[in-house]
Order: sequence, then C-alpha cells, then structure tokens
Amino acid sequence: MSHLSITTAAAEQIQRVLEERGQGLGLRVSVKPSGCSGYSYVLDFADEAANDDIAFEDHGVTVFVAPDALEMLDGSEVDYVSEGLNRFFRFNNPNVKDQCGCGESFTV
Repeated sequence: MSHLSITTAAAEQIQRVLEERGQGLGLRVSVKPSGCSGYSYVLDFADEAANDDIAFEDHGVTVFVAPDALEMLDGSEVDYVSEGLNRFFRFNNPNVKDQCGCGESFTV
C-alpha cells in the first residue's frame, strides 16, 4: 500500500493558502520530465479531485497524487520549510537516487 505523509508545517501552509484562495480541496502533486537529472515536482491546488487521483490525508489536509507519479513519490514526506528568505514545499523522498546541483530535478 502506498504512503505519503504531510508534516504539520506543510498542512498549515496548505490550509492557509486554501483559505486565502477561498476554494480548493487540497494540494495536487505530480512529476514531469525536466531538468538535468530527470524529473521535477509539479505542485498545484486541487479544486476538484480527478477520477484517478490518489488522496492522502494528514493533519486535516489532503494531498492528491497523480497515478503516474505515485511510484516515484511513495514513502515521501511533504514538508514546508524556511531557508533564509525562501519558503517552499520540500519533498523528503526516499526514492531519489540523485538530484542536480540546483535541486530542481531528481532521478529515481
């Protein structure tokens, strides 16, 4: 059975953005071929669930994963971090074998 967890910080940020938008069911995550290492994460807010989305709930929020991304994201933790002036969602993904120097893409 596939698993994806959401940290408290990520859940709070997802909830905050959904409230600011005034709509949405949760965060949608997929991957696309990109960058120098192979794949990059694609994040969007889900206003409705696609028929084939896989939903993971944690801390009162939902993250929807596209089926073609599930194998690459299985076991991942979605976090929201601050580094200096930058704030962003970070994936702690045990499937990543290598990632490019800029951190924008990864290989599984």
